[in-house]
Amino acid sequence: MVGSFALSAEDRDFFLRVGQIVFSNPFSDDRAQRVREAVGEMMRPGMADSEALKVVIGRRLQALDTTGRIALSTLAAVDARCLKPVFLFDVYHRHLSSIDALIERQASRRETRVEAQLADRLLGELVNRGFAEDEAARYFALFHQLRRAYYFIEEGLAGDSPSMKRLRLALWNNVFTHDMQLFDAHLWSRMEDFSTLLLGETGTGKGQAAAAIGRSAFIPYLCRERRFVANFADSFIAINLSQFPEGLIESELFGHRRGAFTGAIEHHEGVLARSSAHGTLFLDEIGEVSVPIQIKLLQVLQERSFTPIGSHQVQRFAGRVIAATNRPLHQLMAGGKFRHDFYYRLCSDAITLPPLRQRLAEAPDEFATLVGRLVTRTLGTPDQTVSDRVVDALRRSLPRDYLWPGNVRELEQAVRRVLLTGRYSADDETPATTRGEAMWQVSEGGRLAASTLLVRYCQWLHQRLGTYEEVARRTGLDRRTVKKYVHQSVQTAEETLPPNPAEVVDPQGSLDDRK
Repeated sequence: MVGSFALSAEDRDFFLRVGQIVFSNPFSDDRAQRVREAVGEMMRPGMADSEALKVVIGRRLQALDTTGRIALSTLAAVDARCLKPVFLFDVYHRHLSSIDALIERQASRRETRVEAQLADRLLGELVNRGFAEDEAARYFALFHQLRRAYYFIEEGLAGDSPSMKRLRLALWNNVFTHDMQLFDAHLWSRMEDFSTLLLGETGTGKGQAAAAIGRSAFIPYLCRERRFVANFADSFIAINLSQFPEGLIESELFGHRRGAFTGAIEHHEGVLARSSAHGTLFLDEIGEVSVPIQIKLLQVLQERSFTPIGSHQVQRFAGRVIAATNRPLHQLMAGGKFRHDFYYRLCSDAITLPPLRQRLAEAPDEFATLVGRLVTRTLGTPDQTVSDRVVDALRRSLPRDYLWPGNVRELEQAVRRVLLTGRYSADDETPATTRGEAMWQVSEGGRLAASTLLVRYCQWLHQRLGTYEEVARRTGLDRRTVKKYVHQSVQTAEETLPPNPAEVVDPQGSLDDRK
């Protein structure tokens, strides 16, 4: 009988708490705390949160099933809503290793098919729990998406510093939104409407972040054909706009028809046409494109259409757009080099990647972690002895407070150089006289007051180090003073000073004070 079974108050409370966990960000501290509260004594040292929760849920469901197989159709409406995310969690985690194997196989072979055994078992279990067949197929596709997203965000962006934890949290929200229940109900098929802007210095890993988002898109599963409509490995297309001359960027983006211009001897399909409905287009170095190209891309984002060069046929753009730049877009906009409307259309979400110096200032141990990852990638296998040797060589070769201006990309080359030569020296060939000239220019020919220069210096350090505490340590200032300087406009600092401080003399001062 439909709705014949009712949960006890204690079970209902537990499963409601589990539902909140299921629809939360796996990279959030809040989720970890909720898991510990729900699991209680079942949590063992070294046990992963999800594993402990899986055990507890399994026991609870097994106890309920002793009265007969519990399904959505046998529960009252309120209890069905309560148990639905629990059923999903249970089925997902019991098939996790098979989903992992499927993802690895698809990544290497570029295939879309699913083994009949996995498909039939997983879908069958969902159907037995009361899900309709089409609904079960959608949740299988969601399981596939969830696992890809976790893998690419966790493995592609290593590091335990607070800034990296915040980055992983932001990337997950970018894929599934901050409210996964809203995503599950409405947005799973509409994420192409949300463009993303990745900001950060050169070498911070914007390409890795874009790939993590792009390879984690929702891809529908076709039950009768036992395959996904596309392979996630082919759904991410990246183009670095700075590598093309101005005259070729438009052709690479929009494509052209034969005879459209001198040298166009055949049709060329641009990246917009190659993007699939379930794919992502990554436009790196978006700050380098001209205003006319920005206008055309704005039309793509607003109307989802474009026209190849030399053609009158309007084509539809399908997919999501991620753009990245290391240039200060607000300065470009102020100078008329980057359109405001294009910027606001791009940044449904704006994510800033932290520089390496900030990460190491927050968590010095992250250095060894990153070196270990890079050594493993280079050697093709983990080797702790080699990793330790590289770490020691880098620490001997560089000053303790080295700022890594090339960020993770520089660190990667540093690891390779140590493996080749046994040492690494930063490429600093700037003579002292040139550095002196640079200081003279920064101080505007010696016209800046000391307080204004200090404000600018604190702001510059904060941009690079990321924390008030580290700036305070470097400058010898109080943390509160540093925070005041960082948030103080330079104009305000200059307004508190006379036009030429050197010409103003305290009448009570000594002759030495006046010099």
